[in-house]
Amino acid sequence: MAQEVNISQSNIKIELTHMMKQYYDFKEKYPEALLLFRCGDFYETYEEDAVESAKILGITLTKRTSDKTKMAGFPHHALDTYLPKLIRAGKRVAIVDQLEDPRLTKKLVKRGITELVTPNKNKEQ
Repeated sequence: MAQEVNISQSNIKIELTHMMKQYYDFKEKYPEALLLFRCGDFYETYEEDAVESAKILGITLTKRTSDKTKMAGFPHHALDTYLPKLIRAGKRVAIVDQLEDPRLTKKLVKRGITELVTPNKNKEQ
C-alpha cells in the first residue's frame, strides 16, 4: 500500500506497513506532539520524533534495515523514567497504547491515544 506521508516537511511516496500507517494516522492528528507508540513491550518513536527523543533521553537512534525508518525506543515499564525528561525538555507527548491483547487478535492491534501530556499541565486523559 503506497501512501503519501510528510517526513521532514517534504512529501514523498513510500510503502507503509499497516502498523506504520496506523502510526502516521496518529501523527497526522497530533503533529505537534512527540508520539510514544506502544509496540509489544516497548514504546517506539519514529523519524523526527526518534531523532528528538534519542537526543533528549540519551537512547540509541537506529534505523530499520528494510526501509531506513529512523527509530528509538525504550521498555514500556520505563515510561515513568523517560516521560518526565521529555516534559522537562518542553515536549508535548501523546502516548499511543495497545487497546487490546495482541495475543487475542490475528489482525493489527487496535491502538489509541491514552494520554496527552503537556509541559505546562499534568496528565490529561
